[in-house]
Amino acid sequence: MTLTSEERKIIEDSIRDIKDFPKEGIVFKDITTLLNNKEAYALLMKHLHDRYKSYNLDYIAGIDARGFIFGAALAQMLGLGFVPIRKKGKLPYTTISEKYALEYGVDEIEVHIDAFGEKKGAKVLVIDDLIATGGTANAAATLVNQTGAKCVECCFIIGLTFLDGIQKLEEKTKVYSIVEVD
Repeated sequence: MTLTSEERKIIEDSIRDIKDFPKEGIVFKDITTLLNNKEAYALLMKHLHDRYKSYNLDYIAGIDARGFIFGAALAQMLGLGFVPIRKKGKLPYTTISEKYALEYGVDEIEVHIDAFGEKKGAKVLVIDDLIATGGTANAAATLVNQTGAKCVECCFIIGLTFLDGIQKLEEKTKVYSIVEVD
């Protein structure tokens, strides 16, 4: 399922650019304006539903925190369970974790060891709002696979193609970005 150029423009135009946030030289892609635009958000979620309804997925996993917004809604639309992939120390049960590099340092995400149930090879879609350098997404895909499930694709509302995150992640799994920024 593909978006028409008009549909893609509605989604793209609903994302606000904030210059020099969080620091000078960065153009932050603000999705809050997409979320409060009922036409654009409905169009986006219908597109995601139509794209993934034939994937025979078992779960949707959303990356902390904006991936929760899209992932939980999509899971409900597809009749699937939703799994949060959280920042270290936020989940109450036994977890596995994966570290990833940041511009200045290291961060870590985690998932419950039983997040994808008893079914080995459960098919999982990982979703987040944006992929830049790909560190968090790579760590999320690794975590899904370490549980015995299978990350079949990572989906992003925005893909920053001028960085190498998409290419790095494609070495591990399929990648789909709705809006690509060069």
